[in-house]
Amino acid sequence: MRKLEVFFDYTCPFCFKGHGYLMELLQKYPGLEIEWRPCEAHPRPETYGRHSDLCARAMYFALAHGTDPAEYHREMFHAALTDRADIEDINTIVKITEGLLDGDELRNALAGNQFEDSLLENNRLAWDVYRFPAVPSYRLNEKLLESKEGIGVSKTQLDGFLRSNC
Repeated sequence: MRKLEVFFDYTCPFCFKGHGYLMELLQKYPGLEIEWRPCEAHPRPETYGRHSDLCARAMYFALAHGTDPAEYHREMFHAALTDRADIEDINTIVKITEGLLDGDELRNALAGNQFEDSLLENNRLAWDVYRFPAVPSYRLNEKLLESKEGIGVSKTQLDGFLRSNC
């Protein structure tokens, strides 16, 4: 099975756009497995912008509890980019995911730093190993599709990357 790794940040408008492109294109590539790798465009301790680490860690919690990733992503992108919610607050993350996840379990998981190792590994891969200039960026069959800072990746670029590597 082919696996596409998707590196993204919930606070990134280009990632939101790229997510939409990918969702549209997936029907053309049956059997393509997606590995969601949320990372931070500006990881802590950087102070630029809002940190999406709680959103990323909550994504892993959501996946572990059978939540549809597309639904989770939709809620988080909307909260971060449209509502400009305080995504650095655990209680806000719990409120955003009401109806998707058990709030008390999620609160305990986030307060206990559950899934922090996954986020740190994604940050390491994105910035230290693959050295992406920006997100969203993609990896498939050892090939990389890098986003350009302030531009992202077009739907045509993503489709061509998938076509040539699937």
